[in-house]
Formats: sequence, C-alpha cells, structure tokens
Amino acid sequence: MAITMNKPVLADVLGATEGTALRIKQAALVVLGIVALTAMAKAKFFLPGNPVPVTLGTFGVLTIGAAYGPRLGLVTILGYLALGAAGATVFAGDKAGITYMMGGTGGYLVGYVLATLALGFAAARGWDRNIGKMALAMLVGNALIYVPGLLWLNGFAESWAQTLEWGITPFLIGDALKLALAALLLPTVWKLVGKART
Repeated sequence: MAITMNKPVLADVLGATEGTALRIKQAALVVLGIVALTAMAKAKFFLPGNPVPVTLGTFGVLTIGAAYGPRLGLVTILGYLALGAAGATVFAGDKAGITYMMGGTGGYLVGYVLATLALGFAAARGWDRNIGKMALAMLVGNALIYVPGLLWLNGFAESWAQTLEWGITPFLIGDALKLALAALLLPTVWKLVGKART
C-alpha cells in the first residue's frame, strides 16, 4: 500500500521549487539543518530542582523532521549522525565517535531517525498546519525517541527502575516544554507563509 503525501512541507514552499536551484536549496538546507542540530544539542538549560541539563536536541530533531519532510529530513539526520560517527563533536557535551554512539546514547540516536521520519510523514499529510495534530505528531515523535533509547539504555543499567531514572524521569518536564513549543512553531510559520503570499 502506497503512502499518499499530497501536502508540501515548509522546505518545499520556501525558495526554489525545481531544477538546479532546487538542488542547491536542498543541499543548503541539509547543511543548515546539521548546523542547527549541532547548536541545539549543545544548548542547555536547567529546570528548577533538576540537576540534569535539558538540551534542545529533541526539539531540533522534531522540528527539522516536520519542516523538511521525510526525505530531506532523513538525509539531514543521517548526515548529522555520520559526522558524529566520523569524530565531529556534533552531539551534546562535545562527544563524538562510534564508541560514544554505541554507548548509553545509542538507542536515542536511532530514535532520532525514527522521529524525523514520523514527523516528516505527518507534515507531508498536512499535520504541521494544525496545532492539535502537530502536538500529537510531536508526542509520537518523542515516543519514537524514548522507546529505542530506553530499550538500549537498559542494557547499561542494573534494573528498569534505574533505566527510567537515568533515561526519562529527569527529562519529562523539559521535553513537555519543547514539545509544546515545537507544536506551536510550525502552524504559526505556515500562517505567516500564507499571509506573505496573499
């Protein structure tokens, strides 16, 4: 069964739409996306009473997935991971390399790929134009990051309780805030694009 994608995503409607100019735009968006993901992975803040820093990495993954669509989003996230595997310090905390990627973070990085695709497909169905649908897509995307992340992390923990303590509990409030921001951002940008065209 073929998946019907009949709505353009933001990356489709901004700038060139065909020919060489389109390819140049896509290449530039991939580079810009990797730079943005790197910056967001390194941006961190602390919530009151929580000693674990919250980064904007998941916000970047979910937003780029929705703004770029499944194909361009996938190329971008794979480019980001490939740079990290090659030793570029694109991840949080100046970490890089295959050894780091195969450590406790490995499952979350797999989740980044799954979430990027999920958000891309949701946007291609028009969900990025509606706050409610975008919030649901963001929830699904977040779950797709957490599930492989926690399953992988459990191999490094002594129990599931420890896995949850390490891998989800300190991040729930920060992720809820990031999810809400991302769910508001895309529909708002679409409204601005619509007004600019009228």
